[in-house]
Amino acid sequence: MATADSLWGVLLAFDTASPQVTVALLDDAGSVVAERRSEDLMKHAEQLAPLIAGVLADAGAEQFDVTALAVGVGPGPFTGLRVGLATARTLAMVREIPVYGVCSLDALAVEAVGTGAVTGPFLVATDARRKEVYWASYDETGRRTSEPAVDRPADVASELPVVGEGARLYPEQFPNAVEPLRPSAGWLGHAVVSELAELLDPDPLYLRRPDAVAPGKPKAVS
Repeated sequence: MATADSLWGVLLAFDTASPQVTVALLDDAGSVVAERRSEDLMKHAEQLAPLIAGVLADAGAEQFDVTALAVGVGPGPFTGLRVGLATARTLAMVREIPVYGVCSLDALAVEAVGTGAVTGPFLVATDARRKEVYWASYDETGRRTSEPAVDRPADVASELPVVGEGARLYPEQFPNAVEPLRPSAGWLGHAVVSELAELLDPDPLYLRRPDAVAPGKPKAVS
């Protein structure tokens, strides 16, 4: 798969911030040439590598054709984000190619604006479990106007259009739910090549501590 003298070249994009893994390959013109999503949910470690291999095969490409990576940095669950970001960093190191992080909420916002699902200010809200949502607010262009946060739906209830799975889970707090529900790697890649979202380091945006914590020092026996 030949590459042109574009800024990004051939871009492999993936996101593991939601229950569903998504992978896409964009060519040197910035067009999505192949995209896949996992059929089973919550199996990030088992599915990411096969999905990457499948997308490359669909595009008739090899791993050495990839000249840049884009990865969703969350917010999302600890385990899922760790899988995606560790894979991105490893591939970038082995291939000696750049990797660009994108807030996964921003990728949803870019798709919502690009598909015409929203035409004015809106929110993006995704499932944070524990009866909470990850969320941020956006203007009509898809530019984020607040920092990503995690809160109870009642604390951020809104009549504005709300993109993401959070609106479907909490319809009383977010009555104006719109697509998309989960991030698309194709749109995440588009956000990078078209510079529609802030480019970040490939570091996880957890917003809360992981459920598993190291045990404390044992208590002294009296």
